[in-house]
Amino acid sequence: MEIRPLEANNIKACAEIFIQTYNQAPWNYAWTPDDSVKYLKEYASSPQFKGFAIYEGSEIAGALLAHTKTWWNSTQLFIDELFVSPQFQKRGCGKQLMKYAEEYAEDNNLQTITLMTNKFMPAMNFYLDNDFIHAQPFVILFKNIQPEI
Repeated sequence: MEIRPLEANNIKACAEIFIQTYNQAPWNYAWTPDDSVKYLKEYASSPQFKGFAIYEGSEIAGALLAHTKTWWNSTQLFIDELFVSPQFQKRGCGKQLMKYAEEYAEDNNLQTITLMTNKFMPAMNFYLDNDFIHAQPFVILFKNIQPEI
């Protein structure tokens, strides 16, 4: 496995992996190809974007999309998305991407890595197993403006 910076010409391939990952259990989302490409391109177009893809040979096995962010007491790497193709899951790809992100943060004098996840999904345990701390006082709130389709 090799990790390389994520380039714009790889977004479509990553979107296919994103769909394979999240349109199945336990998430059961309904991402379309167009929406997933648009979603990932929105992250990649940020001036602070940092993205990494993990390869098995010439095939992308997964990706980590993040951005740097200034916070009141530090500069951080904020992970927006981490996904691994179902065929490469349980083989250490996610762990390698996280390790690479940590090395990137250290090499670039970023003090923290931050992310959001759903505490009721398996990803929560993955992050806890990778030494992330559940910041108990924080919550994420949202409000539906239009009824779900």
